[in-house]
Amino acid sequence: MIKKTPARKAFLICNAIFLVFLCIITLYPILFVLFASFSDPGLMMKHTGLLLKPEGFSLEAYRAVMQNPNVWRGYGNTLFVVLIGTFLSLMTTAMAAYALSRRSMATRRFFMLMIIFTMMFSGGLIPLFLVVRDIGLYNTRWSLILPVMVNATNLTIMRTSFQELPVSLEESAKIDGANDLVIFARICLPLCKATMAVMCLYYGVAYWNSWFQASIYLRRRELFPLQLILREILIMNDTSSMDGGSVGDQEMIGETIKYATIIISTLPILVLYPFLQKYFVKGVMIGAVKG
Repeated sequence: MIKKTPARKAFLICNAIFLVFLCIITLYPILFVLFASFSDPGLMMKHTGLLLKPEGFSLEAYRAVMQNPNVWRGYGNTLFVVLIGTFLSLMTTAMAAYALSRRSMATRRFFMLMIIFTMMFSGGLIPLFLVVRDIGLYNTRWSLILPVMVNATNLTIMRTSFQELPVSLEESAKIDGANDLVIFARICLPLCKATMAVMCLYYGVAYWNSWFQASIYLRRRELFPLQLILREILIMNDTSSMDGGSVGDQEMIGETIKYATIIISTLPILVLYPFLQKYFVKGVMIGAVKG
């Protein structure tokens, strides 16, 4: 036990005050958006300064967002990209990481150097666009998945996780007649579920927040993901598709619509994160500490 001297007590008090202040300035933007989304549009237009509670109470913004077909269509497109993209990214990353972690693979160093090279240099946006267009992915949902299906950083983390497994497990499995596919599916993947959970979160959040690729590769509005719809509402101030009545009413409710759309678009990630939190630190730290 460390003796609590007056100096240490003062340090602990100052440390607690600093952490509370840090939590407040971190959480306040989220609370501001939440309070604003439930505020009355007329009162919100007149409000200035800090927002510590909803200005009145109104669900008008959420009603307008729910009635916008573009939002629901964007939700469907985003869910397709997130679910299919995350599954494919996890499988391809795990299989590549397993192969590159095997000591019996003679060319693994060469391939790892090539992968690390892509983390530092890229061909550029225009060559990538030409490749996506020429292979027939332009203006399809697959253009949001296949070009970014494997992330080099995630591949390196998962490769390190596989390398941490004891070699004796693989040797004993081969003695029992198991091939590489059985070792990968029944031994390596179950033992690395913490890393897999972290990779699932990384890929899922990346696909969910992706809008730049959609703005380049998609021209059909029915294929737009939710984040591209949100960008139009927030940056381009496009609320014309919302059911807000007259032009004056649309301008008034437009502010609260922006906040309501932010809450709706971030809610799934906030709900998913607590279920993966227990794996997060363990998965990220694999390979960072020896012993």
